[in-house]
Amino acid sequence: MIGGLGAIGVIIAAILNNVFLLFPSLLVYGAGTATNLQARYAGTDLANSKQRATAISLTMVFTTFGAVAGPNLVNTMGNVALSIGVPSLAGPFILSAAAYILAGLVLFLMLRPDPLVIARTIEASNQEHKAKVHLASIDQVENKRGIIVGATIMVLTQIVMVAIMTMTPVHMKHHGHGLGAVGLVIGFHVCAMYLPSLVTGILVDKLGRITMAIASGIILLLAGLISAIAPGDSMILLVIALSFLGLGWNFGLISGTALIIDSTVTSTRAKTQGTVDVLIALSGATGGALSGMIVAGSSYATLSLVGGILSLLLIPVVIWSRGSKK
Repeated sequence: MIGGLGAIGVIIAAILNNVFLLFPSLLVYGAGTATNLQARYAGTDLANSKQRATAISLTMVFTTFGAVAGPNLVNTMGNVALSIGVPSLAGPFILSAAAYILAGLVLFLMLRPDPLVIARTIEASNQEHKAKVHLASIDQVENKRGIIVGATIMVLTQIVMVAIMTMTPVHMKHHGHGLGAVGLVIGFHVCAMYLPSLVTGILVDKLGRITMAIASGIILLLAGLISAIAPGDSMILLVIALSFLGLGWNFGLISGTALIIDSTVTSTRAKTQGTVDVLIALSGATGGALSGMIVAGSSYATLSLVGGILSLLLIPVVIWSRGSKK
């Protein structure tokens, strides 16, 4: 609901041409985006340990529709905005305001009782048994390591994905590609980020978090290598590279998220998840900023190779995780 109010603030700021209203409105709007990202965690509150990644993947699959449909509605909503006397660039925020407020109402009216409250009740009941309490204390020692590994997986995949993706449109423009071609490549990339989620979740539950995290690193390495060697005018190779980039990110996000859920208890889970997502956001911002510097100082190929090599750090991280188990 607050995200919707932020979107309304952006619309009013556009009408009044007031930048001082625009910035705080965007800040509030961004807070709504943060809750949207947390949905992948909320979907697992009542999932058992063998189905958590699948539950994560369900929310990710539905995210695909918004991620693909949203950019394609920019022009349409711009025309709608102009028809009611609002600047065209504020048009998408009209849709955002409606979507946020509707989602808030659905959650407020229908998500009762809160799944996290039920999960906490179940956990408290289980801990009444002495054996359960003893096992919980052992898990708590291992949880810290699991949280570190899960967070590291998601941070590394975010840095690599954002860095290469951010500079790909610039690289394509330098080689004469038009906006249509850029949109096509990024469209494949976004689809690969979200659409495979349902299958990814099942694989993470069946094959294990660590196995899929290693697969994420290998796929991101392939994405970096293909991006580095692809001729600037080769649409096919760029589509393949960016699709691999999205898929590797998908594997890393779902396996890392599942590890975080496995490694937390309900009393502190939401706080830990929020902290990890802040780190992911900061790592993405860092990757985007550094990518421009690397390309300016060297080349897109260098950036792609650096990203691919960085993704290999996932392998020693997960090996460290396995070696720590007694």
